[in-house]
Amino acid sequence: MYMVKDSNLYLVLSSEYTKGRPAADIAYQAIQAGIDILQVREKTFSRGNFLSYAKDIRSLCRKRSVTFIVNDDPVAAKRLDADGVHLGQEDIIKYPLPLTRGILGRDRIIGISTHSVRQFLKAQEQDFDYIAFGPVFETKTKNYKIGTDGIGEVLSKSRKPVFFIGGINMSNIGTLASMGVKNIAVIRAITEADDVALEVKRLKTAIISLKTGPNYADKN
Repeated sequence: MYMVKDSNLYLVLSSEYTKGRPAADIAYQAIQAGIDILQVREKTFSRGNFLSYAKDIRSLCRKRSVTFIVNDDPVAAKRLDADGVHLGQEDIIKYPLPLTRGILGRDRIIGISTHSVRQFLKAQEQDFDYIAFGPVFETKTKNYKIGTDGIGEVLSKSRKPVFFIGGINMSNIGTLASMGVKNIAVIRAITEADDVALEVKRLKTAIISLKTGPNYADKN
């Protein structure tokens, strides 16, 4: 199946946060500059409009071997032949994990958002391929933050890849580096950057250095 490894820069692409620029243009620049994973997140699109919009971004990802993830909707992910789907805590009510796995099959990625250590530990015992933890810092995309206090426990107990998300940018990535974080996911740090390619390269250089934390692979 598709593998999620360490030192990944994960872009969550949303046209809501592109400063009015076409999301596909942001995607192209970010893919060319070296992101590892791209999730398409559009909360207001109908499924039909979403499929039409996302297929071109999927094609861009395929050309550069960037993992392509669909937010919220495993049916759309299946129709797009995406590499996987990302589910929020609310989404798993509509699409419980066994149903989602049945739709996508064993060879696709299923990720889950968690917002507390308790949620993280529960998710880790289930059939998810990676876990997102956050929002760590203040961000426009959420009306709360959980801070960094739980990061040490999450890293020490993780047996799967963990992506830290929420307000991460070049001004605070050093804090995460000092704690041993290996993977980050961002939205606005890239989508709102004046120079998308430059910001991707700066973040990617920083994320490659985040290699000092515990290795989940050694605990399986």
